[in-house]
Amino acid sequence: MSIAQNILYFQEKIKNTNCRLIAVSKTHPPEAIMEAYAAGQRLFGENKVQEMAAKQEVLPTDIQWHLIGHLQTNKVKYIAPFVHTIQSVDSLKLLQEINKQASKHNRIINCLLQIYIATEETKFGLSAQEAGTILSSPEFKTLENVQITGVMGIATNTSSPDKLKEEFRLLRSIYDELKKEFFFDNPVFSEISMGMSSDYELAIAEGSTMIRVGSSIFGSRNYAK
Repeated sequence: MSIAQNILYFQEKIKNTNCRLIAVSKTHPPEAIMEAYAAGQRLFGENKVQEMAAKQEVLPTDIQWHLIGHLQTNKVKYIAPFVHTIQSVDSLKLLQEINKQASKHNRIINCLLQIYIATEETKFGLSAQEAGTILSSPEFKTLENVQITGVMGIATNTSSPDKLKEEFRLLRSIYDELKKEFFFDNPVFSEISMGMSSDYELAIAEGSTMIRVGSSIFGSRNYAK
């Protein structure tokens, strides 16, 4: 199927759910993104700061950009003028830098706390306890240009449905705990970003509000670029 047909397929799959589609366009050219855009897609995810910034300059301004890859503090300044959501926040230091750069542009940037749910050491993320420590810290309470809107997690690369369900349920339970303790009266904290091309249906069943789908929309990635 074409990119446009793939977009319509996934939009149909999530039509009666509380879930939105993040089209992960990393390594794919602006022309491919425009095919998805023409099919009605507006939410796109990128892993690398430089790639996202370059694409943002040449693509429509109503695209909602989500940074989903690991983010270094010294790179925040390049996306602070336009990024909608940073899904991969894994430290107070990074939040402070996002706040600093957002304030320079008189913006409030949405952030998801990346929670470590996999059994792979290569994955980044916070434990539930570390997330709670950040949210209860005096330093966090001074940040006026960031807004925590939910959590994100990357499951183990496995074909086991039981393992995936276990990890998705863990993320959902951590979300519920954080919501109850820190955001019980704040409707902005409402996002659970989990699920990708191979496991999105399981993620939606476990409460995902954002699925991050790349290869099933755009095809295989060209990492040789």
